[in-house]
Amino acid sequence: MAKTFMPEFRTHGELLDAQLEGLKWTVKHACRGSSVYRKKLDEAGVRPEDIHSLDDIQKLPFTTSGDLQEGYPFPLLSVPFEDVVRIHASSGTTGKRKVLCYTQKDIEDWAHFFARCYEMAELTSEDRVQIAVGYGVWTAGVGFQLGCERFGAMAIPAGPGNMDMQCEFLIDFQTTAMCCTASMGLLMAEEVNKRGIRNKINLKKMIFGSERSSEAMRKRIGDLLGLEHMFDIPGMTELYGPGTGLDCIYHAGIHYWADYYILEILDPETLKPVPEGETGEMVVTTLKKEAVPLIRYRTRDLTRLISGECACGSVLPRHDQLLGRSDDMIIFRAVNIYPGQVDHVLSGIKGIGSEYQVILDRKDDGKDYMTIRIERAIDGDKAQDGELKKKIAGEIKKQILVSGDIELVDYSSLPRSERKSKRVFDNRD
Repeated sequence: MAKTFMPEFRTHGELLDAQLEGLKWTVKHACRGSSVYRKKLDEAGVRPEDIHSLDDIQKLPFTTSGDLQEGYPFPLLSVPFEDVVRIHASSGTTGKRKVLCYTQKDIEDWAHFFARCYEMAELTSEDRVQIAVGYGVWTAGVGFQLGCERFGAMAIPAGPGNMDMQCEFLIDFQTTAMCCTASMGLLMAEEVNKRGIRNKINLKKMIFGSERSSEAMRKRIGDLLGLEHMFDIPGMTELYGPGTGLDCIYHAGIHYWADYYILEILDPETLKPVPEGETGEMVVTTLKKEAVPLIRYRTRDLTRLISGECACGSVLPRHDQLLGRSDDMIIFRAVNIYPGQVDHVLSGIKGIGSEYQVILDRKDDGKDYMTIRIERAIDGDKAQDGELKKKIAGEIKKQILVSGDIELVDYSSLPRSERKSKRVFDNRD
């Protein structure tokens, strides 16, 4: 029998038992090892021995990115320094970077469940995996490589950018799977098409991380490259890094590794659980993490749980694609808008490409104005612009309840990126 990285349990009940055991361990470990957690638990009036069921998680205090930034450079550390074998850090877009410490067991656990991602994507040891994400203090490249090597496939640590090298590797190494951002995936697909090398490569699958990918973007990439599958891989530095889940070949939601963390979906305002199937903020509690355990960590990411059993038969639960972040929400004329909603609307309209920009301005009259700049499809006809603009504006109004000016531009005229594409430009004060 082939080696598997899937959990040993086979029933939902066994999963819940494993989660309760892990929750008890985490609370006890964090209380014993971290003065910050000990103070938080004391203020909440909770002791480790008070955890008797999974429902007791609601007694526990929340942890936020502020706790990580305030404790810089080694926040929430719950083991002695001599047990720390590595650090990683977030990209630090606002304020100090969030630095996370890892024990050797943390690294081993991360490698194990990342290997599970490749298994769920149905790769084999015969696959050749081109890793076109960033290497450095952040968790991306090293995480993808760690998991690939643990899984047993060939890792090609290419890093992002450098189209000449990427295309050369695709041809010379006959890469079968590529790991990158969706934006990099589109860039690669267009480059392969432009160079006329599709019949020289053997690429079958792509695994996208770091940003949300719209259906339109995925369809465009798949059509250009003739891919069998494209997968979404979630992850964040605070929760080990990328690799904390993957959608299976049925692409009916992202299976998340519930044996390594508990996922709550809460209303970001009330911090109470939302009804099953409704969108809320992802709040995570780790079950095995040693150096920096997380107790009810508010990720700010928005998604929903997907109920029922997946066609693949996995006992591991699922959540939907990320809608966006609660702190990325746009307030436009008193309407709350998430970038993922714009993705969703535009993906359902024929005649346009996958790339767009949302530009917000405040004019001299004191009112806010929205312009949505969208690429035409590659074979788009400018003569159809009027009708297409009307359709797009109508769908935006119908589904998001706002009005905006629609501007159509030539295919490939909006910028491409090998990392994340910036799509919202808020020029208001």
